[in-house]
Amino acid sequence: MTKKPVTKISLFIFTLVIIFWLKNIFSYYLDFSLGVQGIIQNFILLINPLATITILLSLGLYFRNPKIAYIFMTAVYLIDSIFLYSNVLYYREFTNFISLNTITSSAKAVKSLGPSILNSMKYYDFIYLLDLPIIAIVVGLIIFKKKLDVLRKLNALAWTTFGIMLFSLNLALAEMNRPQLLTRLFDQTYIVKYLGLNSFFVYDSIKTINSDQVRKNATATGIDGPLNFQQANYAMPNSKYFGVARKKNIIVIHLESFQQFLINFKVNDQEVTPFLNSLYSNKNTLSYSNFFHQVGQGKTSDAETMLETGLFGLPEGSFFPQLGPSNTFQAAPAILNQKQGYTSAVFHGNVGSFYSRNKVYPNFGYNYFFDQSSFNSSENSDLGFGLKDKLMFAQSIKYLEQLQQPFYVKYITLTNHYPFDLPIEDNDGFVTTQTNNNVVNNYFLTAHYLDNALKEFFAYLKKSGLYKRSMIVLYGDHYGISNDKNPDLTPLLGYSESQPEFNNAKLQRVPFMIHVDGLKGGIKDTYGGEIDVLPTILHLVGIDTKNYLQLGQDLLSKEHIQIVPFRDGSYMTSEYTVIKKGKKFYNVYSNSTGEQIDLAENPVLSGNIKDWGKQVDQRLSISDKINNQNLLRFYTPDDFKPVDPNDDKYEYKDQLNRLLKTRDDKGNSSTSMYSQNNDNSSTGDYETDAPELKQSDVNGL
Repeated sequence: MTKKPVTKISLFIFTLVIIFWLKNIFSYYLDFSLGVQGIIQNFILLINPLATITILLSLGLYFRNPKIAYIFMTAVYLIDSIFLYSNVLYYREFTNFISLNTITSSAKAVKSLGPSILNSMKYYDFIYLLDLPIIAIVVGLIIFKKKLDVLRKLNALAWTTFGIMLFSLNLALAEMNRPQLLTRLFDQTYIVKYLGLNSFFVYDSIKTINSDQVRKNATATGIDGPLNFQQANYAMPNSKYFGVARKKNIIVIHLESFQQFLINFKVNDQEVTPFLNSLYSNKNTLSYSNFFHQVGQGKTSDAETMLETGLFGLPEGSFFPQLGPSNTFQAAPAILNQKQGYTSAVFHGNVGSFYSRNKVYPNFGYNYFFDQSSFNSSENSDLGFGLKDKLMFAQSIKYLEQLQQPFYVKYITLTNHYPFDLPIEDNDGFVTTQTNNNVVNNYFLTAHYLDNALKEFFAYLKKSGLYKRSMIVLYGDHYGISNDKNPDLTPLLGYSESQPEFNNAKLQRVPFMIHVDGLKGGIKDTYGGEIDVLPTILHLVGIDTKNYLQLGQDLLSKEHIQIVPFRDGSYMTSEYTVIKKGKKFYNVYSNSTGEQIDLAENPVLSGNIKDWGKQVDQRLSISDKINNQNLLRFYTPDDFKPVDPNDDKYEYKDQLNRLLKTRDDKGNSSTSMYSQNNDNSSTGDYETDAPELKQSDVNGL
């Protein structure tokens, strides 16, 4: 009678899967900050390592030779375990995960990570590695046995099928909890959180290979069409405004989910945004009443793309994580630095990896990026997507006052983000609406909170002296109330319930304000959008945009064309709202009456609508071509040097010490506010009523 083998290969696979699963779960909860919330997300996190490792190990069962099968499976396990631990070390250093670009362009990673590997290691890391020599020894003993399991294809197929079923269940749950997970990518962390490290690497690699193939097929002549279009549509600066803010600090405030209807709107006889209302009508503010967001699925990151580069986001997904880390740009921070010596920084209360900002900002030329890790936090300091706005503004001052002037800084607010939840202690007594939709009700509360945060920040700017030396730009990034909730909102605004499509279009207005002490301001009814912000800002500081490839137009120019494209091909003019319903079909509404226009009865207008639609489509397609093919690598304007993101000055580590070293190295020539204030800090000038914040958190030095 033949003695049965001691070790069954199915038991071997099962053992490897369980050990690998345990190590993954350990890393998820101890080393990676994945932002897991709720029972469903925790359940998904628990199952997502199982599917891919099961599928990979099952491939070994298809070998006829059992020894080769064991060796193959052991090699897969060892490689995947090393990959897991490498990600742990990489994440500790860069707060991100290893991608195909990391491997193929590893010079910077090796340079940065190599010397700090020992520092990145922790006492419990043996958990990731202890099993590897043990499993190797066990397999060595197994394969030297005289008899091994007979491998059957049916058994192999069963394991593979089981792995595929697990992955299908995992993906279905992920899509239920995070719709459009793979098409509308916010953050690489999301893929890891929902599908695991292996799936992330495969997904990222496919995206990278596809993008690289498109770029590989591009030629230098591809830039000619976009350049000709830009030159033909360039709008000359207005001589009355060109250069009026030259060498002034530029402070851009990105108003999260903030819509235009909030301005001068009252709820229960209370102004929702009293401070912004006063700023909107201030004589030193250029305010735009017909300014529209133009974002697609990338939403906030699309708004940033237009603000910084003068190009649109993508028709699907988010440009930032897909192409932002590797494309060449002519972005605002680099232009301002090279033309007028601006230092640049971003302040944001979310994690740096969201929308891959920590990889995109170096490509833009941002010198500093102060994300959530740069601020003190407590039990009640975060709300939704990150640090509350009052805390972010207040704690930013210790960095702001050390920046060399002139500086270009961007504040990305967060508290007014869906689902607009606000604790009762953050409410100053403002009483919101009582509709049947809590999202609508809460929206007014968080908008009111944001308004108070801005009031505190402006009070500091005036007290510290920065106010008179700065141009402050405020804009809403996109809608806050989505179209499906507009039926609960529009009655509050007095909109006709019989015109939902026209109402939805009107509600895409967002604020745009430029405030400079001494500026000849006023409320402008010019139609424009986010694509027009960059040329407007650059002209105000005296930088002509003629040689830069930007697809917007200066809103102050007399040559500005009032056609506002939306990402889906719909558009606005000063007279008409045009909703695209297909390749050649539109619904057209009169802006003055809201009535739908029958184009069959107006052939002249019908012809204009088609011509304008072609112009809009051309503009969007040119932007997509530039972005997808990375065409800006083929065109460098005179007096501009493309940014090298591998330069150490774009390394977002130990940033406060970098600021202090720059200040000390410059000595008497330092232009930081701290230096100009005789080495006295201005953090004491910041006053906030935020209950979570102590003055020591504001000072921070």
